[in-house]
Amino acid sequence: MPETVFGYSTATLTARERQVLENLYRERNLTPYASGQRIPLFPEEWVIVCRGFVQITTSYPNGTEALLGFAGPSMPLGSPLTLLDPYQATALTAVDVLRLSAAEVEASEALSHGLLKQVVRRLQQTEALLALAGRRRVEDRLRQLLSLLALELGSPVAGGVRLQVRLTHQDLANAIGTTRVTITRLLNRFRQQEWIMLDKHRHLIVKLPQAA
Repeated sequence: MPETVFGYSTATLTARERQVLENLYRERNLTPYASGQRIPLFPEEWVIVCRGFVQITTSYPNGTEALLGFAGPSMPLGSPLTLLDPYQATALTAVDVLRLSAAEVEASEALSHGLLKQVVRRLQQTEALLALAGRRRVEDRLRQLLSLLALELGSPVAGGVRLQVRLTHQDLANAIGTTRVTITRLLNRFRQQEWIMLDKHRHLIVKLPQAA
C-alpha cells in the first residue's frame, strides 16, 4: 500500500502503542454495529474503531450531508475531537468499536500518545478533503477523492487498490459538492480510460501509479 498520496501520509504506531491498544481490545467488551448503522456518540467519550470502516459526516440545515472523513482500525472519533453539531458516525462495513472515557485516555500516557498519532492522521485526512475544494474542475476533485479513498479504505490487488467499502454515487457527489449524475458520467469516463474498474462484487479498483 502506498504511504503517500498527493502529499498525504499515514501515521504508524510503535510496537508498544499497538500493544496497549490490543490489550484494551482483549480486556473490554467491544460494541458491534452493522453496515449502514449509525454509531451513537456521547459527550466526553472516545470511540476507537477496532474492526471495519466508519464514515464521519455533518449535516446542513437543508438536510444535505457533508463528508468529514473516515476512520479505520485503531483510529479514533468522538466528541473530544470536534466542535461540530451534528457530528455523525455511520458504519460503512461491519464494525467493532471500543469506548473509552476522556478521563481514562488522559490518565494513560501510552494510550494518549498512541491515539495522538491517529488524531494526526485524521487531521491530515481532513486537510486532504478540504484541499479538494480548491480544484476548479469536478473531474480533478473526483480523481483526488478516489485516490484518498484508495489510501484510507483500500487494499492492494492485481492492477491497483481495491476499495473495501462500496460508496454510492450520491456519497461521492456529497463529498465533492456536485451531482449524482455528474459522478456517474465521470466514473464511466474513468472506466473507459482504464483508471478505475469494478471487481465481481462491484467494488472499485483504482489504478494508482504508486501501486504499480
